[in-house]
Amino acid sequence: MIGVDYVRRMALYNRWQNENLYGAADGLTDDERHRERGAFFGSIHRTLCHLLWADQTWISRFCNSPPPVPLADLAAQYRDWASLKSRRIDFDAEIVGWSEGLASDWLAGTYTYFSPSLGRETSGPRWMFVSHFFNHQTHHRGQVHCMLTQAGVKPADTDLPMMPG
Repeated sequence: MIGVDYVRRMALYNRWQNENLYGAADGLTDDERHRERGAFFGSIHRTLCHLLWADQTWISRFCNSPPPVPLADLAAQYRDWASLKSRRIDFDAEIVGWSEGLASDWLAGTYTYFSPSLGRETSGPRWMFVSHFFNHQTHHRGQVHCMLTQAGVKPADTDLPMMPG
């Protein structure tokens, strides 16, 4: 099982890496960020929209709050780079705040929710869903990193031990 210190470290890592990738993507034109690149969500922009949407979905589950808009609506809502980047910055601060308020007993509990992708209710230890939350971020940021590299942009270091502070 993971502990609250791990969750807090990963929330900070998530923010650091989003700053890294969004900063690198700033060096591309809007057309380049929206260009179809063969990734699961197609473009850099659309993959980053998916990641924001998924993060919002998981945090809404963890906090028992209403889920975000459907993914298709989120991609339309954040069609321009400045609004997507601004929302990402704000939401990363929310994730860090959530992690700072996390208690070990909550993390050790069981969670049940309806999974639209599975089409059924699913249950498991909260720590497992929180682990998935961070693993999912890393997975899709890896795709973005690859697309940025293919576009000729070099993101900064991604190694967890290299994280400042």
